[in-house]
Amino acid sequence: AVAPLGQVSELAEQLEERLFHLYGYHNELIQERLQALTGVMESIDEVQAELRHICCTVEAAYRDLCL
Repeated sequence: AVAPLGQVSELAEQLEERLFHLYGYHNELIQERLQALTGVMESIDEVQAELRHICCTVEAAYRDLCL
């Protein structure tokens, strides 16, 4: 039995609406994860800067000890 055109159209609308909601939900998740990733990257940059500072300090201390 073939479904009437009205039923097919209604099902297509329902499917489109569900897909739209799913897309919105996943889009929000992706945005949240991107923000979290940005935070992590900023933290890594800060740690790298700190490590560079520590390395320079240790290097200077060794130079002072050797001289």
